[in-house]
Amino acid sequence: MSAQLVTPPATLTGWLHGLYESCALWFGLILLGLLSLGWSSLSVALYYLLPRRWAVPLGRWGITTGFRFYLWALSRIGACRFDFSALDALRDQGPLIVAPNHPSMLDAVMVISRLPNLACIMKSSIVDNVFLGAGARMAGYIRNDAQLSMIKQAVAELKSGSQLLLFPEGTRTTRWPVNACKGTTALIARQANVPIQTVFIETNSAYLSKGWPLFKRPAMPVIYHFRLGRRFDPPKPDDV
Repeated sequence: MSAQLVTPPATLTGWLHGLYESCALWFGLILLGLLSLGWSSLSVALYYLLPRRWAVPLGRWGITTGFRFYLWALSRIGACRFDFSALDALRDQGPLIVAPNHPSMLDAVMVISRLPNLACIMKSSIVDNVFLGAGARMAGYIRNDAQLSMIKQAVAELKSGSQLLLFPEGTRTTRWPVNACKGTTALIARQANVPIQTVFIETNSAYLSKGWPLFKRPAMPVIYHFRLGRRFDPPKPDDV
């Protein structure tokens, strides 16, 4: 009697696939938490021991390396697919404002993972976070709770040769492809005399979009594609 190949029922296959996706979700969350907490703990000491001219480059290198490893791991387990080719082209283009749309909580992680000399404007709650705060302060990232100070620090970073990550919508995108943008981006660009490079982050999933629960499992793989938009020259005073 010849042996026959038995195909598992679709319900079992679907259940196993869902189990794998759940494991991948938790693996990603735990890995990011461990990487962030580990680097933040080390940064507490380094922030006070090292002079700023050493601490900031080291802090940015550590965050870029950690985020790059994290995204590589997500790709290896099949949770996500990334196309960073357009973003990589910005790495050696000197000071400019990188201005993406903001479809998910992972956007800053993805951009920072590819651009090592990047200052980032972020919510003050993130700078105060136990997982991310010390590392963010060591890297010279800029909190957004005092606008005048934020603008001065952003301009100083750009004039020193850094690139700047700024989400011009000020929150995650809810109206595709982009919400109404605030005028802060143009003001910083004018004062620093640098261009604004718009970036479009395209994805097949609403994962970690505004209102998405942190522990809700998406269909995998989640695909992210980066596309460069228009580059704007520094605005003139009358344009701001």
